[in-house]
Amino acid sequence: MIPLGKINTNCLFHAKSQRLPFFRKLGLIVGSAALLVFSTSAVLLQGDASAQMKVEKPAGFPTRPITMIVPFGAGGGSDQLARAMAKAMGVVADIKFQVVNKPGGGGTSAIPDFMLAPPDGYTILEHIDNAISAFAKGDIKENPARDWTPICMTQITFSQIYSRSDDKRFSNWDDVVAYAKKNPNKLTIANVGKVGSMEVVVMHQIENALGIKFKQIAFDKPAERYGALLGKQVDLLFEQPGDVRSFLDSNKMKPLLTFFDKRPSAFSDVPTHIEKGAKFKPLTRFRGFYVKKGVPRDRLKFLQEACAVAFEEKSYAAFNKKKYMHLIDSYRDTKGSVKLIKGAVRIYRKMYKQLGI
Repeated sequence: MIPLGKINTNCLFHAKSQRLPFFRKLGLIVGSAALLVFSTSAVLLQGDASAQMKVEKPAGFPTRPITMIVPFGAGGGSDQLARAMAKAMGVVADIKFQVVNKPGGGGTSAIPDFMLAPPDGYTILEHIDNAISAFAKGDIKENPARDWTPICMTQITFSQIYSRSDDKRFSNWDDVVAYAKKNPNKLTIANVGKVGSMEVVVMHQIENALGIKFKQIAFDKPAERYGALLGKQVDLLFEQPGDVRSFLDSNKMKPLLTFFDKRPSAFSDVPTHIEKGAKFKPLTRFRGFYVKKGVPRDRLKFLQEACAVAFEEKSYAAFNKKKYMHLIDSYRDTKGSVKLIKGAVRIYRKMYKQLGI
């Protein structure tokens, strides 16, 4: 465990866009579930031909499975999203996918493989907002809004601070603030370790806004963060609700504060940071899918349409709901995704300049 250094920031960002109206009018003809075939290095996914939405295919595409690169390990949030979307796109457009995990470098190790692939539509990269902050910080040279083409964003979510449900010290957020002021630099919180990440930035935003100080403890893996909280190695946890839903449902963790501009319906009894006097626009976690710039127009359009319809497909909608991704508008088309990325890059660069990163 490594304490995180102090960062001061007052930056804000939140994405808003609109779903393509055309796809709201499309009906889904969903029959049997998609065929799921597992292998040790990849997963091959194909939709049931009798259960397809009529998404028109370009001539001669695709004639083989599309490779979907996931820049994180199997079983994590990005991996689950990639497989859920691959399944849904298989159902609605009869596409076969080979999902390949390429973890490492905080999500950057997979990028060279993606960039080496020809821009023919046969390689898709799933990535999260880490790619945007990495570009803004100079860790990668590829601009996700220029060198890549986002075909869609399908998950956007807020973050929260959690305590153990049996921790009598913190019945609510006010207890946390009071404890932090009485015990400066002693209140520990499990978080990610990447400098300049969304999670680290938001924690320092709340510190600056409320005049309190946490001792942030970095963990490389989500399971380590969750275990640290439940094992009483740390006092609090910073995370997104979908990733800890099993702990919330089993009453092992409880949310104390929500980083969003209003209370989501599923957490109507949890105050937002704005309600508690922290007047900044919260950063969000977002995940989406990209192809390289230069993919032929007809193939790009097909993938865009397939992604938009798959977002509404029954199994994918259920997956998003299970992950609390239905609580806010979680879809962006290509235009909305580019706007989201460009806005984030501007704000991260401004923030990093202020912080000397």
